[in-house]
Amino acid sequence: MKQFLFASLFATVFALTVQAQINTPAPSPLSKISQSVGLTNVGIEYSRPAVKGRKIFGNLVPFDKVWRTGANQITSIKVDNDVMVNGQKLAAGKYGLYTIPGKTQWTIIFNTDSEQWGSYAYDQAKDVLRLTVKPEKLLSNVENLSIAMEAINPSAMNVVLSWEMTAVRFKVEHNAHDQIIAQIKEKTAKADCSTDDFFAAADYYYESNIDLPQALAWADKVVEKDKQYWTYQLRARIYSKMGKCDKAVGDARTSLEMAKKEGDDAYVLKNKAILDKCGVKP
Repeated sequence: MKQFLFASLFATVFALTVQAQINTPAPSPLSKISQSVGLTNVGIEYSRPAVKGRKIFGNLVPFDKVWRTGANQITSIKVDNDVMVNGQKLAAGKYGLYTIPGKTQWTIIFNTDSEQWGSYAYDQAKDVLRLTVKPEKLLSNVENLSIAMEAINPSAMNVVLSWEMTAVRFKVEHNAHDQIIAQIKEKTAKADCSTDDFFAAADYYYESNIDLPQALAWADKVVEKDKQYWTYQLRARIYSKMGKCDKAVGDARTSLEMAKKEGDDAYVLKNKAILDKCGVKP
């Protein structure tokens, strides 16, 4: 009987405790950001504490001590493929992004422990990569800790951490050139290679400025199968880069007229640029 009464009392207290919980906004809200670079994806999860009139670096966040790079759980970074970070290799995986702020330099740390709360149990033996970067003085205050992905191009980007009047950054690169070339060779060798694949292959070779005769051969196949203003424009671009303006002008003019009829101003400008480069008026 006593056991029954104790169990009933415990259940009642537990129910009242649960009911008493009030949901309020987190003082340091969780943020998740991601960005594709090359052929991989980079994702970061972090909490965003606020300055709230406090002195941050050198006070709330001491210099020369390991920091969780945010609030609450350790900030984490996940890369789906091997990447280069400031020129050093980082294997695919999820990492705790620890930092050691300093007056004149910061240490950026990638550690295999990505789940702990804070940095209280930080273990240097689990570090897989350390970078030394210089802090930048900002012109205006950043109230909430911000981690952004900037200066993005097809193979690289900068990860920029900003808070209070300080920012630090590091570069993440994924050069997928060899993978892309391998894909191109595999797909274009097939008898049933699609027009889209021939187009992508020709365009990549054009943009990379490699083996333009091969790019032209693929563009010929594209135009033969699909006579559109964007296919003529592709071949015109390749002819132009090869210095074959006599061929480029014909395709550019054809593409220009078709683009005008479709109202595609972007392609109109692209074709006019080719004609201008070849010294011909539209």
